[in-house]
Amino acid sequence: MNTRARIAFSIVAILWGIPYLLIKIAVEDGVPPAFVAWIRVVLGALVLVALSWRMGVFTALRDRLKWLAVFALVEVVIPYPLIASGEQHVDSSVAAILIAAAPLFVALLALRFDPSERVGGWRLAGLLMGFVGVAMFVGIDIAGRKDELMGALAILAAAFGYAVGPMVMKRYLADLDPRVSMGATLILSSILLAPAAALQFPHVMPSTNALLALVGLGIFCTALAFVAYGTLIVEAGPARSLVVTYLNPVVAVALGIAVRGEHLGVGAIAGLVLILLGSWLSTEGSPGHSAVSRSLADEVSGEGSAD
Repeated sequence: MNTRARIAFSIVAILWGIPYLLIKIAVEDGVPPAFVAWIRVVLGALVLVALSWRMGVFTALRDRLKWLAVFALVEVVIPYPLIASGEQHVDSSVAAILIAAAPLFVALLALRFDPSERVGGWRLAGLLMGFVGVAMFVGIDIAGRKDELMGALAILAAAFGYAVGPMVMKRYLADLDPRVSMGATLILSSILLAPAAALQFPHVMPSTNALLALVGLGIFCTALAFVAYGTLIVEAGPARSLVVTYLNPVVAVALGIAVRGEHLGVGAIAGLVLILLGSWLSTEGSPGHSAVSRSLADEVSGEGSAD
């Protein structure tokens, strides 16, 4: 990765490790999941529209509406409420660990976008290792508790959306300034989430801590992080971009332990190690080799084989 990509990577690694704690604070205070997701994207949209007003954000909405809507759905509208719903039942550190499975889904989706790729060698080992890690984590620490299991499945579904989003961004939206594409995405997301948020509007004013958590989610973990993430996708490609999920759970777990006193069980620790190692192997192909990342990046940018 070049310097621009490394800076974006560092910003996203930190800022996307924080949301799990802030979401947990908000939902524990009684803020409904759909409203958490909606207010987060509304605040983020206001910031990014202010930054990109003269850069064609509304032109982008008109000219790229279809793919911006698809990106908004898979990257925001579906995952954000799922994560907030899941965190009603699991710890913030658990949510972050499960989201770390996103690169595994990228490796699987790469087979569809580049049929010449075959699962084998280190890539196959990585896929199997990562999914064994997920199964171990869920099976040891969550099995037998239906509410936690449903929360974990909701977060894994969000991780799948996080795998699809970068592919859409790289192929159809990479030429847009990240402030424009992400601002337009958040505008669409706020519109699409509005009906669900209206149905789950809080009946009482959230606490000061919850309000601060929502503001932090919107401004830092959404507006600023989305600009950095868009830059990262363009500079490094979708597969390498999702490598940032290797560090997000480390930040999230550290915050969960330090701020909330959360603790990891044996299954969580073993699962985290296997998920992160498996994700790295499955997206890199083998130690010191990044053929899968390059192939996927070429394909989704139109340089690989035709659809």
